[in-house]
Amino acid sequence: MDTRKEKFPYGIPGHNLSEVEREIPVEEPPVWPINDKLKVIGKRVTRIDALEKVTGKAIYTSDIKLPGMLYAKILRSNVPHATISSIDISKAKSLPGVHAIHLIENTPKEGEENSTGKYPMVKYVGQPLAGVAAESLEIAKEAVSLIKVNYEKKPFVIDLEAAMELNAPIVFDAPITKQQDGGDVGETHDGSKGEGNVRGPSTSSFFGGPRGNLEEGFKEADVVVERTYRTQVHTHMPLETHGVVVDWNADVMTVYASTQNTAAVRNEMASVFNLPKSKVRVICEFMGGGFGAKHSAGSFGPMAANLAKKTGRPIWLMLDRQEEHLAEGNRPNSIQYLKIGAKKDGTLTGIQQRSHGTAGVGLGAGVGRIAQILYTCPNFATEQYDVLTNAGPGAAWRAPGNVQGAFGLEQAIDEIAEKLNLDPLSYRDHIDTSEVRKVERQRGAELFGWSRRKPAGSSKGIVKKGLGVGQSTWPRFVSLDSSVEIKIHKGGGVEIRSSVQDIGTGTKTILAQVVAEELGLQVKDIKVNIGDTFFPVGPGSGGSVVTGSITPPTRNAAFEAKTALLKLVAKKWETDSSELVMADGQVNHKTNTDLKMSFKEATKLMRTSQISKIASRSDDYGGFQQPWGLAYGDLGSVQFAEVSVNTDTGFVKVDRVVAAHSCGRPLNIGQLESQINGGVIQGVSYALYENRVMDNSTGHMMNANVDQYKVPFSMEIPEIETVIVEEYSGRSSTDAYGIGEPANIATAAAIANAVYNAIGVRLYEIPITPSSILKALSKVS
Repeated sequence: MDTRKEKFPYGIPGHNLSEVEREIPVEEPPVWPINDKLKVIGKRVTRIDALEKVTGKAIYTSDIKLPGMLYAKILRSNVPHATISSIDISKAKSLPGVHAIHLIENTPKEGEENSTGKYPMVKYVGQPLAGVAAESLEIAKEAVSLIKVNYEKKPFVIDLEAAMELNAPIVFDAPITKQQDGGDVGETHDGSKGEGNVRGPSTSSFFGGPRGNLEEGFKEADVVVERTYRTQVHTHMPLETHGVVVDWNADVMTVYASTQNTAAVRNEMASVFNLPKSKVRVICEFMGGGFGAKHSAGSFGPMAANLAKKTGRPIWLMLDRQEEHLAEGNRPNSIQYLKIGAKKDGTLTGIQQRSHGTAGVGLGAGVGRIAQILYTCPNFATEQYDVLTNAGPGAAWRAPGNVQGAFGLEQAIDEIAEKLNLDPLSYRDHIDTSEVRKVERQRGAELFGWSRRKPAGSSKGIVKKGLGVGQSTWPRFVSLDSSVEIKIHKGGGVEIRSSVQDIGTGTKTILAQVVAEELGLQVKDIKVNIGDTFFPVGPGSGGSVVTGSITPPTRNAAFEAKTALLKLVAKKWETDSSELVMADGQVNHKTNTDLKMSFKEATKLMRTSQISKIASRSDDYGGFQQPWGLAYGDLGSVQFAEVSVNTDTGFVKVDRVVAAHSCGRPLNIGQLESQINGGVIQGVSYALYENRVMDNSTGHMMNANVDQYKVPFSMEIPEIETVIVEEYSGRSSTDAYGIGEPANIATAAAIANAVYNAIGVRLYEIPITPSSILKALSKVS
């Protein structure tokens, strides 16, 4: 591969900005300067689909209506553990308006593996058993209610600690090797290890395994903090539930899906039905939110396709809110033990971590890598266990694992600082080597007014004020399977094509910004067509992976298309294309001011109707930490929280959050702020409100709804201020990364530290409720 050397901006403007030389492929575009020298990138650009969304013109999956379409409903188990002796569908089948019924049989693709019986073993309340397609949703619901299932009930276990007992009912009597829908990376993938319902431990991550000698590390320690922290099960509740519309009337199966990963749904459906990928088309033009659980076709995708196959008509199948809570993913809970030692000067000497969590019938209940990599410590070991229970499977939930892990780690770090009589913020300056988080601490503390912080418990009056801080880290993941096609049409139109989906975070807009910057156009000049697997493959929206994966090939393809167009102009002007530039909608000669032409006029020189260029994600300049796409550097944040705690009622109000973040080169400031705002709100909700409540006697979730499953309303949302730190590392043609995950990792930890600062008593479990506050203050037993 031919390469050339280029100098890139390196570091943080206003702090340590310098240059770094990188060797890059010769065909890739020249270096962009920092944002203040660019015209479109790094600015507040209105979302290109904003008008469609606010006026109701945007068509979401649930809005799809096709000729002859039928409506489907899924029959779900109402017992947590059983074998099925029979399913009687006769009454449902004879109901007028019912067109087809599909029973899930005992196959690995459609149900849990079971060596006996025709039907899958029931493992949790809400497990799908059958589906009905009917003329209306009301008829489908009635038909489902007429299906009679004969269960042979078995003992079950819901509670995490009860499931860990050796005499607990066994959820699975065989190894579990299938990881459910994107759980944490740090947990065990090998479900054969362990006893009873306990699987594991996982003792390593892609950052390596244990290091140093813990015994020696704790011997060196002058202070030790040893605590157990608990976090709750946190279910998914996006505005748009999971669902699909499947049209399989022709040679190609078309799936309209509310998904974070069009390519994964395409691949899964092709596998289930033994079709070439070219025969499955997945479309997601607009999507009403997903926090990690919408990466697969689930059980509803194959169900809708089977019903479409049986009826020869399109099938609409969207889940209701109860189904969403029960069966489509949750953030697993955790019981995590931490032991941390430090010397008198604050140097960490040892971190020992042990965690147990349940992702129900799935794996993925680890507490992440944050304790392993956030702070410098020579001696570290972790044991992370999955505990199987008779509950719905967990799924990725915006920074899986790390949110739970940060809640424990960041409180323990505050306790170490207190034992050493150090300010918790300045203590992090001592043990955190990240230069960008150092700047985030400085700038965030100044905006927040950290100097106002007083000793814990010293606030006067019934309503006590407290200030807290928490930090986060998240890897820079890059998906190399990320491609984009750029078309320049004769007459001036510019089009972007990729299967990458916009889940509401603004991907369409940043792609248009990148192309507009490269071609010297305005964002409104760019047509973005994404979310369709008939276009070049794009990455799934998870792990903060999209921006760092898809924007470099977008720019590279635009650069190639621009180069081809400039060669045509250069030929007309009898000059070299290297002497030409595109800016402000024109093609100009660098030195001869008489030579200029509008972009539209330039496209008329094309011999064909379009110039089309496709580019795929290349390796980061300088390579990766791991060849599969673990980039150097991280996505970090520092969040400050101010709370008011009423010591008579126990009510906690988060008054203000200052969130300082970095994500490489910021592309759209307004969208970044929106992402951070959302992450903070979800973090507040996790810290104070959300909690799956299970009935241990029946196995049912008691608050599978939107009124008793508590999330904050407008008056409970704090004032949120953001600090976005530009950080350049010269790793790709855009040098940009995502913000989704770190936006909510540190929030709950910062709130917990602020509550301690207010009342002088530390809480080691979330959600922090009025009763837990009063109990901590010994006002209730």
